[in-house]
Amino acid sequence: MLRGLMQEHPLLVSSILAHAAKHHPGAKIVAATPDGARERTTWPGVQQEAKRIAQALARRGVQGGERIATLGWNCQHHLALYYAVSGMGAVLHTVNPRLFADQIAYILEDAQDTHLFVDPSVLPAVTAVADRLPKSLRAVILMRDAPLPDLPCEVLTLDALIAGEDGGMAWPALDERAASSLCYTSGTTGMPKGVLYSHRSTVLHAMAAVQPDVFALGALDVSMPVVPMFHVNAWGIPYAAPMVGASMVLPGPRLDPASLFALFEEEGVTASAGVPTIWTMLLQWLRADPARRFTQPPRLVVGGTALPVAVTEGFLKEYGVEILHAWGMTEISPLGSVNARKAENADWDQDRFLAYSRKQGRPQFGVDLRVRDAEGREIAHDDLAFGELEVQGHWTAAGYFNHERDPAVTGDGWFRTGDVVTVDALGSIEIVDRAKDVIKSGGEWISSITLENLAMAHPDVQLAAAIPVAHPKWDERPLLVVVPRPGTNPTPESILATLEGKVAKWWMPDAVEFVESLPMTATGKLWKAELKKRFKDYVLEKDTVR
Repeated sequence: MLRGLMQEHPLLVSSILAHAAKHHPGAKIVAATPDGARERTTWPGVQQEAKRIAQALARRGVQGGERIATLGWNCQHHLALYYAVSGMGAVLHTVNPRLFADQIAYILEDAQDTHLFVDPSVLPAVTAVADRLPKSLRAVILMRDAPLPDLPCEVLTLDALIAGEDGGMAWPALDERAASSLCYTSGTTGMPKGVLYSHRSTVLHAMAAVQPDVFALGALDVSMPVVPMFHVNAWGIPYAAPMVGASMVLPGPRLDPASLFALFEEEGVTASAGVPTIWTMLLQWLRADPARRFTQPPRLVVGGTALPVAVTEGFLKEYGVEILHAWGMTEISPLGSVNARKAENADWDQDRFLAYSRKQGRPQFGVDLRVRDAEGREIAHDDLAFGELEVQGHWTAAGYFNHERDPAVTGDGWFRTGDVVTVDALGSIEIVDRAKDVIKSGGEWISSITLENLAMAHPDVQLAAAIPVAHPKWDERPLLVVVPRPGTNPTPESILATLEGKVAKWWMPDAVEFVESLPMTATGKLWKAELKKRFKDYVLEKDTVR
């Protein structure tokens, strides 16, 4: 074999920050604090703080592969920790402070974290599990100055930790296949599982994320990840932005529409990403006052769950804001597919593509997809056949931390996502349900997501969820649970009328129930398992006519 005569350098997380600090010192980093103030720094400033943290941890004896946990919001100290921990060869373990106490205790124990960095605003999440902190935990470090809590381990502040460090270290040369960070799944159907990313997978994922058909980031962009830094590493944006020298705005814990809009306008945000609930609430807030307009309409990316077309259409036609629909999950870092135009639909008019935008799209380079039915056969790409989506690629999990052999990985190396999808002739997938949420009526499948998206088009519906309820004849039938918009009083009949003619008659929900709120997971997704428990004894009043 004739080998190419090219230099070889490991793909390391630290190399991203080093590049940004050297070649993009003018980019700004703005962080909103819990009290509403804003802190400002630059990529050189982030690197300096990261190196001081790395020095301090090394002085404390932290070794390669050691897990260092964080409980915090999108702030500049959290950003520095992303690079300090991974850059020194340890493993950054971001923990979701919105999880239940039992889940946080389980995650810290499972990961065997040795240090825990905490934003003081989420200290109650730590004190709630004080008696269950793992024996491996040597210290809790507050990211900001605050009274030190009484915990069964050393407690200090970040300033005290790095007080004697000068930041003069050089990033070590590591194996690019070494673990860099650890994220746990949301655990809605059991205890969370850890996904262990490598330096190589993280850098490759960032390279894909900046592409024109994904986040489309460049040096002139101001990127604001609304998705939390504890949620799949903020979808890779903290790595993608410095890779191209973009500026960053970190919104902190205040994710209400007014606070976000202020950041969009005052900091010149050009690109942002978040879950559907965030953008749905922002659209409602904008509509409440005709004076609320974007000076420079940003590009938005949505993922986590399907965004109703009515929301995408509202942003585009009323505010000139384009929303890219993407799909992913913790196990794939998370980018899997994007619904950007391609040659086959480049000439579609706006309305036709808006209708198509409900789909999760096609994979980008680095990801491959296949969809198989219950017998293991790949389904037809006819937009009708259903099957379970499977993934493989450069940033896809090969197993779970402490559970390397898992039935989610097939014998030939594909990851089973648990998502039920169709595939069309253009290769775009549409998630019609989670395998555990699909409604099975009389041996046929009904897509809960389709029903929810159609219901959300009703002007008086704020949120909607379709769940199965027991039926003596058909086994399961769909129940539509609706949160009305404030100040409205929709009727079941008016909501069902929105669905008529858009789905088969036997797909129509048998009943509509109104509630004040829907249960959400710690990452802002609809918590179907909890909703099913709430309605487990629901009795339909009439038989279904099919």
